[in-house]
Amino acid sequence: MEAIKKKMQMLKLDKENALDRAEQAEAEQKQAEERSKQLEDELAAMQKKLKGTEDELDKYSEALKDAQEKLELAEKKAADVRSSESRLLSEEPSSREGRSPRLHRQAETAWAA
Repeated sequence: MEAIKKKMQMLKLDKENALDRAEQAEAEQKQAEERSKQLEDELAAMQKKLKGTEDELDKYSEALKDAQEKLELAEKKAADVRSSESRLLSEEPSSREGRSPRLHRQAETAWAA
């Protein structure tokens, strides 16, 4: 009978230890779930920030492209004006005399631009 009582006490102690381990495991699981939720929220915030940054990059890339196109046009116009001026300056003075003052104004205006 004593052996049975001793066995019962050991089983009861084992049961209490198992319940304690189960409670501890449940608490750890709850902490892990809370940490997981926190990390998911951080990830969502970072993804939102990344999306905004990508949108901003697209906007500035488009602005840069537009500015480069405008620069190319301005450089082309400047080259055309230099070419026209060079051509006008290289002409014989006698051939320039016959030209209208309007043409001279156009060349001066183009060069000033």
